[in-house]
Amino acid sequence: MFSFMQKMLRFQRSFSVSPFPTLPLQLPSPMETHLWFVVPDEFKSVSLLNQYMELLSPCEKENVLSMRGEQLQKSALLARTLVRTTIARYQINNRVVDPRSLKFKRNVHGKPELEWESDGGQCPSPLHFNISHTSSLIACGVTVNSSIGIDIEEKQRKIKNNILAFARRYFSLHEVEHLSAISDSEVQRQEFVKLWTLKEAYVKALGRGFSAAPFKTFTICIKNAFRTGFDHADDIESGASEVVVESSDHPERLTNNWQFGLFELASSHYAAVCMEKDKTSDAGMSAPMRLTVRKTIPFVEDECISGTDAVVPIAGLIEQF
Repeated sequence: MFSFMQKMLRFQRSFSVSPFPTLPLQLPSPMETHLWFVVPDEFKSVSLLNQYMELLSPCEKENVLSMRGEQLQKSALLARTLVRTTIARYQINNRVVDPRSLKFKRNVHGKPELEWESDGGQCPSPLHFNISHTSSLIACGVTVNSSIGIDIEEKQRKIKNNILAFARRYFSLHEVEHLSAISDSEVQRQEFVKLWTLKEAYVKALGRGFSAAPFKTFTICIKNAFRTGFDHADDIESGASEVVVESSDHPERLTNNWQFGLFELASSHYAAVCMEKDKTSDAGMSAPMRLTVRKTIPFVEDECISGTDAVVPIAGLIEQF
């Protein structure tokens, strides 16, 4: 009996991918993040997955097929497809991009980046992206001229070890103290997962990853918007908060050039976005992160879910579009 991926390979010779059918979208504006996500369990069509396979580079195909087990292969395929089809939605330099033509490179720490070519040759891409995935959801965030890091975690993620023992190993002293003060074990677990999601998004936005930016070297703090000088009355009344990063060695030292958003996604996941603040804005001013969230099945259906119960802000200054 053929496996799911073997069936796909059987049809590759006679299957040709159709032109990308989606009209180009407007690029995100300054301080705006577009977040696209897919739910792997919703992809059951062999022909559609085969179409996705045709979008990948030879190296990407090899990586997908090297995964052990159908679910890991499918997840890897959907992750690469989501990146390619998401970037191809945007018309950059008045060019409509074929998702098959996109090229990628990795920085010194292994973070994937878009390799962009203009008429004069290679140049830095104005479009930045980052991807995160669990077994049940895969997401891709996009910004323009701002570095971005995203992370998603299942709300019901289980922690095998004792949470405080695990936190003492990886988190800063302040974060451990925060968790220790929570008596309800379930609330403590949820707060741990939220902190982990924010910290993961931050090190990914830095472009370094966990090994080059250990979680213990910085502290994530959630501050009331009023105390940080944010003066939008509506946001203060609704309990808006700002997420900031402090040096663990020097708590008074804040990393002010990053903006965070933490929210519930699809009622099942925590999602965190960290993006570089707009360098043209006034120093020290905090403005909401504009966030647009779309669920997609590439080539089939897109659904904008911003402003619905599927996206529930938790922390950070977020304005949904």
